[in-house]
This record gives sequence, structure tokens and C-alpha cells, in this order.
Amino acid sequence: MELKILKRETNGQGAAEYILLFGGVIVIAIAALMIYKSYFSNAQTNLNANNDFEDLRNAMNAT
Repeated sequence: MELKILKRETNGQGAAEYILLFGGVIVIAIAALMIYKSYFSNAQTNLNANNDFEDLRNAMNAT
């Protein structure tokens, strides 16, 4: 009798689906970070946000 009740129980199903969804998103994010890490480490340009903002400010002040 108790096995039939447990078979119809669906209270934890939504939480398990969310865990699987977030796990998949995390795996995809880690894979993307590993791909882009190699891209940025081999880049020939200087990727410095502070210098980029300073150049942008100077360009806007010059006009």
C-alpha cells in the first residue's frame, strides 16, 4: 500500500529538475570560460579596461 503512495508522490520532482537545469548551465558556462580563456591568453592586443575607459573619456572630451 505504501509503495503505491510513494509511486504517485511528486513533491521533490520540481527541485530535482531545477538542480539538473542549473547543473547544465554551470557545465556550459565552464566550457565557455575555458574556450575564451585560451582566446584571451593568446590575444595580441592589450585588454585593459582601465586604459580603454581613459581613451574613451579623452576622445569624448576632445570633441
